[in-house]
Amino acid sequence: MKWSAASLKIVLPVAVLLTTAAASWAVFALRPKTESQATVATIPEVSVMRVEPQTLRLNVVSQGVVTPREEIDLVSEVAGKVVQMHPALVAGGFFTAGELLLTIDPRDYDYAITAAQARVAEAKRVLIAEQAQVAQAHSEWQALGEGDASELALRKPQLAEAHAKLLAAQADLAKAQLNRSRCELHAPFAGRILTKQAGVGQFLASGAVVARIYASDKAEVRLPISSDQLGFLNLPLALPQRDASLWPKVTLTAELSGSQHQWLGQIVRSEAAVSEDSGQWYLVAQVNQPFQAIANRPPLVKGLFVHAEIEGAERAGVYRLPRNAISPTQTVKLVNIEQKLEIRPVEIVRSETNAVVIQAGLNPGDRVIVSELPIAIAGTTLKVLND
Repeated sequence: MKWSAASLKIVLPVAVLLTTAAASWAVFALRPKTESQATVATIPEVSVMRVEPQTLRLNVVSQGVVTPREEIDLVSEVAGKVVQMHPALVAGGFFTAGELLLTIDPRDYDYAITAAQARVAEAKRVLIAEQAQVAQAHSEWQALGEGDASELALRKPQLAEAHAKLLAAQADLAKAQLNRSRCELHAPFAGRILTKQAGVGQFLASGAVVARIYASDKAEVRLPISSDQLGFLNLPLALPQRDASLWPKVTLTAELSGSQHQWLGQIVRSEAAVSEDSGQWYLVAQVNQPFQAIANRPPLVKGLFVHAEIEGAERAGVYRLPRNAISPTQTVKLVNIEQKLEIRPVEIVRSETNAVVIQAGLNPGDRVIVSELPIAIAGTTLKVLND
C-alpha cells in the first residue's frame, strides 16, 4: 500500500504524538512507589529557672576623681629672706602637723621686739611718775584747796594719757612678737607638698606663696548620683545629721598596672545644691588614711580616677533575672503548669549590667524561660529540659 505525500504529512505527526503519549504513560505507571510518611510536629525545647522572691541590697554605682580633704597655699605672712627650709619641702614631700617647714631671717623682727620693749619700759616710767603727781595733787588740794577740785587740777587726764600710752606700747610689743613668730612657717596639718615656689636665699614679700600643700589624713571623692539612683539609698538628706553611722559605706576601685585595687570609705555628706545642667545630686565619699601602706596597694593620691559602689538600701520581695530573660517590651516568657508558653508583662525596678531586678509581675515558683526561643507564640506547647 502506497502512501501519498499528502497522507504522510497527516499520519506522521499523529504517530509521533501517540508514541510520546505512550512513553509518558509508561514512565508514570512503572515508577517505583514510595510509602507516604506522616508529618511529625516538633515541640520546642527550652531551659527555665524557677524564681523565688529575695531581699536584695541594691547598690549604686558611680565614679569620680580623688581630691584631698584640704588643699591650701602656704603663704608667708611677713617679708624677709629665706634662711632655712625643711628637706621635705619639695614636690611630693610628706610632713607632719606642726612641723617647721620654712624660716625667714628673724633679725629685723628681733630688733623690733627690743625697740617695743624699750617703749613699754618708758611708758611704765611715765605712768608711775604721773601716778605720783596725781597723789601729790590730791594732797595739795586737800591742804590748800576749797570746794570740789577739777579733773585737770587732780591730773586725771594726764594719768589716763599715761595709761593709754602704756597700753599702746604693750600692743606694739605684742605685734612685734607676733611678727617674729611668723618668721617660722609651721605645717597646719599633716600632709604632702603638691608644688613649691620658694627656695633658700630667696626674698619673700608679705603674702608670697611658698608652696601648695594638701592634707593626707583623709581623701574625698565627689560622686554624681541621678535622681533614680537616689531612691536606692538611705540618706539623711532632710536634716544636718552628723552621725556617721547614718551614711552608707562605699567601696572605691581603681586599676593600676593591670591590677584592681580597692579602698573602703563612707559617704559623709551631700552637696548643698543639685546640678542645674544635669539634675544630678553629688555625694562626697571620704577615705581615712589614704596613704596607709597595705600589702601592695598603692596610695589613694590626688587626681586618681576611681569607680565607686555605694551600699544601697535593702528591698524585699524582688526577683533577679538574667538580662536575656527580659524582652525589650518588658515581658518574660513562662512555662505554665500545662507546659504551654505564657507571655507576661513585668515591672522592672532596676536594670544592671548582666541582670534585671523585677518588683511586680512574677509569682514564687514561676518557671521563667532563660534560653533562646525564636518564635514565641502564647499557648505553644513546650518541652522543659532542666525542670
